[in-house]
Amino acid sequence: MTDDSYILSDPKTGTQVELPVHRGTLGAPTLDISNLYRDTGMFTYDPGFVSTASCHSSITYIDGDEGVLLYRGYPIEQLAEHCSFIEVSYLLLNGELPKPEQLTAFRSKIVHHTMVNEQMKSFFTAFRYDAHPMAIMVGAVGSLSAFYHDALDVHDPEHRELSAYRLIAKIPTIAAASYKHNIGEPFVYPRNDLGYCANLLRMMFSVPAEPYEANDVSVRALNLLFILHADHEQNASTSTVRLSASSGANPYACVAAGIASLWGPAHGGANEAVLSMLSEIGTVDNIGPFIDKAKDKDDPFRLMGFGHRVYKNYDPRAALIRTICHEVLDGLGDDADPLFELALKLEEIALQDEYFIERKLYPNVDFYSGIIYKALGIPSSMFTVMFAIARTTGWVAHWMEMMADPGQRIGRPRQLYDGSARRDFVGMDKR
Repeated sequence: MTDDSYILSDPKTGTQVELPVHRGTLGAPTLDISNLYRDTGMFTYDPGFVSTASCHSSITYIDGDEGVLLYRGYPIEQLAEHCSFIEVSYLLLNGELPKPEQLTAFRSKIVHHTMVNEQMKSFFTAFRYDAHPMAIMVGAVGSLSAFYHDALDVHDPEHRELSAYRLIAKIPTIAAASYKHNIGEPFVYPRNDLGYCANLLRMMFSVPAEPYEANDVSVRALNLLFILHADHEQNASTSTVRLSASSGANPYACVAAGIASLWGPAHGGANEAVLSMLSEIGTVDNIGPFIDKAKDKDDPFRLMGFGHRVYKNYDPRAALIRTICHEVLDGLGDDADPLFELALKLEEIALQDEYFIERKLYPNVDFYSGIIYKALGIPSSMFTVMFAIARTTGWVAHWMEMMADPGQRIGRPRQLYDGSARRDFVGMDKR
């Protein structure tokens, strides 16, 4: 990282402040304003942090204008084509792709941490029978620190590593248990001879009364979705994990906070909203009127799954998901969901409309992921849970990176106060 400086001038007072400029490997230069208040008595105002780098990180890079997503420098397209989710998890945690023996050892460590403490079964059954799986996830993951408190020293690298393995390994088990509780079926224990995605599908869909084997197409589709969702730079949930971690909170509490943030419909719940929108549109004949509604600034309706906070080009993840979506639905034959054909037609019409072209509103990853999950038999209430399983790897990678940084400080954003000025208390009889 090479530094130079930028001179900030106040035309009213003539005051000049020299701000260091940091330049990373890729991306826009960044002004260091950490001493701005000390030097000028002023804060910056940036709602939503649209122009603020909250940290330095070497994990993920996004170029929204060009539609580029890199994990540790590797293009997402190459990783999606050649890697398993576990291999990508190793990469995100360790910074390099594993050698064969490293991958074998890493997979073994994950596999042997998939079980959860048996006492947690009573924790699940204490939830109301129709509790949303994400509500259970927040509670169950947050409770892990009560069961695995032997490695909670966030300043100990070995404790951090063990907690990372436990989180990545146990999240699918907790997710499947949340689903089983929701539908009233017995919990299914993990199997050490199965891969990460096949194990999850078995824990979700098998029953004691009959044998179960995950479909290869379903496993490949889930593997791809998990790779694409594993990390996405400083999004809302990752930033939540980092902010929680900055206080020294244990990793399970931090990830539980990330899950709570992910639950929001503007973040992890967007793919469920896409399916709701497609169901509302209903048929191809209705696409035109709904597009007109989306273009009407006085109408609150919006096309879900189009546009992205960062990408101003085609979301590279959406292009990859679109391909696997075809593969999954082709495998289903006559059982393919008609919503997929509706989604294809909606995309075709929208991308020929000047309104969407001018605003660079391209389909994003959420546009197709919900359709795939639905095709795999996963109910909409579990869509965000699946997202959380994949994103746990990214959250853990960022948590480990942050905890290893000797310069990290507790997060403490400032504000632009616009409330009442100082005033004196008035007694009840004079109000």
